[in-house]
This record gives sequence, C-alpha cells and structure tokens, in this order.
Amino acid sequence: MPITEILQQNCKLYGNDICLVEINPEIKDTRRVTWKEYELIQPDSAPHYRREITWRVFEEKANRFANMLLSRGVKKGDKVAILLMNGLEWLPIYFGILKTGALAVPLNFRYASDEIKYCLELAEVDILVFGPEFIGRVEEIADEISKNRLLFYVGEHCPSFAEDYASLTADCSSQCPDITLTDEDDAVIYFSSGTTGFPKAILHNHESLMHSCKVEQNHHGQTKDDVFLCIPPLYHTGAKMHWFGSFLVGGKAVLLKGTKPELIMEVASKEKCSIVWLLVPWAQDILDAIDRGDIRLEDHDLSNWRLMHIGAQPVPPSLISRWKNIFPHHQYDTNYGLSESIGPGCVHLGVENIHKVGAIGKAGYGWEVKIVDENKKEVAKGDVGELAVKGPGVMTCYYRDEKATNEVLADGWLFTGDMAQEDEDGFIFLVDRKKDVVISGGENIYPVQIEDFIRSNSAVKDVAVIGIPDKRLGEVTAAIVEVKEGFSLTEDELNEFCRKLPRYKRPHQIIFADIPRNPTGKIEKPKLRERYCGESLVAAQNRG
Repeated sequence: MPITEILQQNCKLYGNDICLVEINPEIKDTRRVTWKEYELIQPDSAPHYRREITWRVFEEKANRFANMLLSRGVKKGDKVAILLMNGLEWLPIYFGILKTGALAVPLNFRYASDEIKYCLELAEVDILVFGPEFIGRVEEIADEISKNRLLFYVGEHCPSFAEDYASLTADCSSQCPDITLTDEDDAVIYFSSGTTGFPKAILHNHESLMHSCKVEQNHHGQTKDDVFLCIPPLYHTGAKMHWFGSFLVGGKAVLLKGTKPELIMEVASKEKCSIVWLLVPWAQDILDAIDRGDIRLEDHDLSNWRLMHIGAQPVPPSLISRWKNIFPHHQYDTNYGLSESIGPGCVHLGVENIHKVGAIGKAGYGWEVKIVDENKKEVAKGDVGELAVKGPGVMTCYYRDEKATNEVLADGWLFTGDMAQEDEDGFIFLVDRKKDVVISGGENIYPVQIEDFIRSNSAVKDVAVIGIPDKRLGEVTAAIVEVKEGFSLTEDELNEFCRKLPRYKRPHQIIFADIPRNPTGKIEKPKLRERYCGESLVAAQNRG
C-alpha cells in the first residue's frame, strides 16, 4: 500500500499521542509557541527550544498542505522540492506532497545556488519549498527559477520573491484529499551525494518507500513504545528511512538539530530515547568526550537506550569495541545501503551478530545480494568483487539519465560500485569503493583496510587513505590523519605503528590534517585528491 496510508492509520489509532518532537539548541527562549492546532508553553527551565506535535496534527498539516497544492494546480506526477533544515514542518510537508500524487524532491541543505538550480532543472521541479536558512541562496537565482515554478517560504518574515507557507495553508481543508495512489506510482526523487560532481536524480516509487518501512522494522523490532532520536538531515534517505521503522508502528521520534556529544547524551536522557542512529564521527566524539570527562555517564539516565546502530560508511571494529566496553547493554547493528536502494537495510549485520563486527552483514529483509567480477559473473567466496543488490527497494532509474541508469541496473540488480568479499560464514565485508581502489605497481590496495588499522591507534580521531601519483608505481598510498584533541602523534610514531601491516599496505606518505566529511558522514575523498594530488606533498604537509 502507499506509505501515506500509514499516516492515516496512525492518526486514527494514536491521534492524541505525540509523534514528533523538535529540539533546536540554536534557539533559547521562553516564548509561547502557538499553532492553529496546538499550543505549547516553554518552561523557563527548558535548556533548548522544544516543540512537539501529535499524530492528528501531523495528518492534518499534511492534508492542509496537500489541499493547498491541489488548489494551485498540482497534479499527479508534478514535482515539489523541499529545501529545509530538520524541524516539525519537514515531514508534514513531505507527506502532503505524496498525498497529492506529486513527487517529493528533498534537497541537500549544503547545496550552493548553482547546485540548487541544477537539481531543480534536472528533476523538472514545479514548486520549491524553502526555509529561512536558504533565503540568500534562493534569492541569487530567484529571477531564473521563478519563471516557471512557484516558491513557497516556511518561516517568519517571508521574502518578497516567495509566498508564505503559513498563510497559504491556514484556511485549507484538513481532510485527506481524494487521490488514488498505487505502489507503482512515482513517489520521490532523491539525489546522489554528488562527491564526484553534480548529483544524479534517483527516482523511487511508493513500493520502494513502503519496503523501506518493513525492512527497518523487521531489522530493529521497533514498537509503539520506542523513541527514535533522529539527528541526520531528513533530506537524506538514511535518517528518514530509519525513522520509517518507528513510523510503521506509531512510535515517537525526536528531531535534534545539533551533533555535539554532550547535546546528544542530554537529549537521549531527557527524552528517554531507546534507539539512536549515529554516524562514525559522532560515535567517536561521544566516546572521546566520555574519556576526557566532558560527559559523565552518572549525570544521565540512559536506561531506555537499547539500540545504537551505524550506517553510511565502513565502521571500524575498534570503535564498536570501545562502545560496547562503555555501553555493554546496548544492542548494536551496522546498516548498509544507498539512496539507489532507498537507503539503509539492503545489507545489515543484525543485532545477534556482534561477533562479526567489521562486516556489513548479510542480505536484508526482502533483499538478495551477490558479488561479481567486471563481467557481472559471481566470484568465488572470499574473492573481491563488486557488490550487487536486488529487491523491491531498488530505484526505478536515474531520472532523465538513461546512460547512467544502464551502467548500474541490469535484470533488477543494482550494481553498487562498492568492492566487497564474503567470508566462509556468508558475511559480507566492504573492501572499498570501486573508484577508490589504489593500483600501485599492478597491486590492488583497498584503502578501507588500511584506514581501519590506523584508526585502532588510540591517538587517531579519523583517517582517509588516497592514491597519489608516482612515476615508478603509478600510484602510492597517502594517509591523511586527524589526531584526537589532547593527543600527539608524529610521523615516525605512526610509521612504526604501521609496521604491523604487510609492507605493500603501509602508507607511503602521512599527512596530518582534518578529514572532510559530508552531512551523511562519508569522507569526501575527491576533495582530498584535489588538495593533495595536484601539488607537492611537502607543501601539503606544511599546510596540514
């Protein structure tokens, strides 16, 4: 069934229950917040700005937005883009779009003006919904993009080049519009992370969204009583599709704007969160803050917290070992997925397989997997090849890009571009991205393996290994290393540490510098290659 029916069901069953809480540490006040549907008074003692809504309010706000869109001529197959920071408005707007039969098109909040314009044109967007953080960027391109599309603004002090969302929806009907949706109808367009240039537009239908709900709830057993702490941006499939497991059973979610470890622990405690999805850097920061004494566990009630899971990038086993030492009662899971596979879960470790930390796991609920060579033939167990996945969550296509679609889709299989190998127990281990493999003197070197080893050094906060040009070998490896606050590490010390690696895996160069990551936690290796491959390493090290 279309995913919008879950919202209607939750409204009917749990209408008066709180479903979404927004916590924004950037706003600290005691003002009275009044919406037409509810009123919330912030107590003077509240540490951060906090809002909440019930399932009934969620459904009614989605219906008002849907009916407003229909009144403006929106029809099935149209596209409505969302450029908002996480907040209570985000999800009702998303579901309001789906209720009309139009496609929701979430945009990365880091996009510059030219990227916003590019994505609007690629996805053939009819309406852009944006928030106050993006006024400047949208204003730069307003004259161009408003010629053939509407601009709706969510927030106070609506700019002159847009229409005000609150005014537009205030008097619209809160009844669900009579639009028939099927599983095969197009539902959303997400964008690839764009780490190799402008992003691709990824088209999914309603079946994909619904399958994502089932996968997440099957893997993590969410119940109505669970509280999900959502920190990553909602424009990305990772955050939203993990929330879908709670959504399916009517559970509550807390939308937290901020990633400081002290804040995460405070909110997890006060909101009695039971499920927290983290990125590797955030988990690392929490552990480091505990080690430094910046976070005292005795100051927080974390008794409700039952599951910590991680996705979006390879997870160092040393990190999970440290986590389990501090939080032995936590279940842990690793989730693998792509936006092309409607986010996380096509492969997952499983909370019962903690002994296999380091693997991404086995095929997820309703998914098939295989590892293939360059001719798309399955490799022998233990050999390295490209990971392919198949299931109801595979994208329909790259929108308006037949060539790119044909490169990754064949007979229902999605070829991920990730290199992997399967062990004797059937668990899959990521080796690296296909494009990140370093070929040195004819030898394939997989940076993730080196990165995992270097991260086990207690002084290392983060590391990225890339290939740099070499006249004799073609490429050699360089390790860009970010040292933990309060620790020291020299090149000689790290080289000595790396002597435990086989000689061919030891980094040829070590550069001490910060590691850039995108909002979903992935290391931005193209930026590192641009920074370090086109100049002398001496200059690079001096700058680092």
